[in-house]
Amino acid sequence: MRFNSASALALILSLFLVSCGGNTPATSPTTTATFYTIGGTISGLTGTLVLQNNGGDNSSVTANGSVYMPTSLPTGSAYSVTVLTQPSGQTCAVTNGAGTVNNANVTNIMINCGATVAPSWAYLDAGSQQSLAIKTDGSLWGWGDNGFGQVDGTLTNRTSPVQVGLLTNWASVSSGGIHTVAIKADGTLWAWGGNNSGQLGNGSTSARGSVSQIGSATNWASVSAGYSHTVAIKTDGTLWAWGLNASGQLGDGTIINKNVPTQIGVANNWGAVSAGYNHTVALRSDGTLWAWGENSGGQIGDGTTLNKPTPTQIGTANWTNISAGCSQTLGIQTNGTLWAWGDNSLGQLGDGTTINKPTPTQIGTANWANISTGCGHTMGVQTNGTLWAWGYNNFGPLGNGTTTNSTFPIQVASITNWGTVSAGENHTIAIKTDGTLWAWGRNYYGQIGDGTTVDKTTPTNIP
Repeated sequence: MRFNSASALALILSLFLVSCGGNTPATSPTTTATFYTIGGTISGLTGTLVLQNNGGDNSSVTANGSVYMPTSLPTGSAYSVTVLTQPSGQTCAVTNGAGTVNNANVTNIMINCGATVAPSWAYLDAGSQQSLAIKTDGSLWGWGDNGFGQVDGTLTNRTSPVQVGLLTNWASVSSGGIHTVAIKADGTLWAWGGNNSGQLGNGSTSARGSVSQIGSATNWASVSAGYSHTVAIKTDGTLWAWGLNASGQLGDGTIINKNVPTQIGVANNWGAVSAGYNHTVALRSDGTLWAWGENSGGQIGDGTTLNKPTPTQIGTANWTNISAGCSQTLGIQTNGTLWAWGDNSLGQLGDGTTINKPTPTQIGTANWANISTGCGHTMGVQTNGTLWAWGYNNFGPLGNGTTTNSTFPIQVASITNWGTVSAGENHTIAIKTDGTLWAWGRNYYGQIGDGTTVDKTTPTNIP
């Protein structure tokens, strides 16, 4: 075979390349990832703020303006900027704090700081010698007589508000003679305190100081604690009762105590209920008024003084608000007029006399927003925001600066920003429309909540 010089050179070169691994593929050039900053703007800051990204990468900030997290991130990375610590007295909120890096610096995170707004008072109930209230943050507070644990589950009287537990999901609360019941935002029912008549509803008559759930139902809508009995409505409109029943105050047609929630009748259109000392009043969703239990003072309102062991309709009027006291009842009709009936020995009905009324009797001509009656005194807020009081005043529960009884409504202070009010046995608590809490009257157990046991005859602000 003949070879020319060019062919020979090509053959030699080919053999050389094979022996040197010349068929190995070439590698791609290395690329460097681009990293982007995570940041935004801070406003309103007056101290030191510590931010964090994705649970770490902390950044301490002391000035307003632009801010950037210490570590940049490549495209496709998730970020989540949150507040780790904030200045005392300030609350800082992050807007646009989470997202994914997308080929650009993140600059739209906004951190706005402002003065922390302390939660105000939203809901209250005065028991016999104790007070319970809920703040706007859902926390529950109590003070006063705690002999059976009805305030916070301990046996120590409280002269100023103490938080009941650490939860912040309470929706409503009601305190009776020596027990307290409450409903959480999830619809569960809870009770604590004295239980001599089964009023806690836990299936026993043993006192239970600790706050304990009653049953497993999650559809409780409202609850009212009487002196030794409890009545509640579920979200399906059914009515339930338990505790002392010597006067038929449970409404089940017997005078036998019940230590678990017992359905009353089959109606499913109950809208509101109020438990008094030994009687109960309730409204149906059609506005009709019903009452049962003890009637020695005419507090049922049916024109007799005979006890009623089952719900009895009272008249045909339409009602919007009711309150059962020791031996009297007050209510507001849909037209805003106020009516009262029952025991009036201390002027607690407000009609200018001390004569009992066995049927609803109109009190004046004013328009009323809400009403609450205790044992011997009554408090009410008119639609113009003024507060009025009448009845027994030996310890100053009327709040007018005296200890003189009144048989007719008298205005408490000359302000027009009262929101809701609750009358206890001999003390009163109220919330103004600005969310501040006020109390007055007997303070032997600290039920006013001002840190003392000195009676107050005028409204006293409770922090």
